[in-house]
Amino acid sequence: MMLDFVARIAPYADITTFVVGLPTLVGTYYQSFKARQEARREREGTLHSLDCLEFISLDGECINLVPLETLHSLPREGDVILLPGDGITTARDTFVTGAFLVESVEHIYTHVVRKGARPREARLTKAVAKVTSLNPALES
Repeated sequence: MMLDFVARIAPYADITTFVVGLPTLVGTYYQSFKARQEARREREGTLHSLDCLEFISLDGECINLVPLETLHSLPREGDVILLPGDGITTARDTFVTGAFLVESVEHIYTHVVRKGARPREARLTKAVAKVTSLNPALES
């Protein structure tokens, strides 16, 4: 009796397993592939600030990130720039909107690895501008 029931549902169980199992397998593989790529980019340190101009304070804290493709030129040492920071706030660990003096600019280049690239071709991957705040200290 039980074997007869199992024999009747076996073809349907095989089809159901295939229909549910195959997309699950493909989805799992895709998610693991994306997780490996993200982990590799995180190890390289390029995940958040790739292709960006990063404004950092002299103690190393990030103030703002600006995508390189939105810039028509990079700031130079001695330029005074207006950065949005975290907006107008009085919290201690944030940067308020205001003027900053560019102390130095570092350019980071990487090799171009694509079909048709010229020998020893490089491209600007990231720029880091170290800035000093020209804003008066806010007191609460």
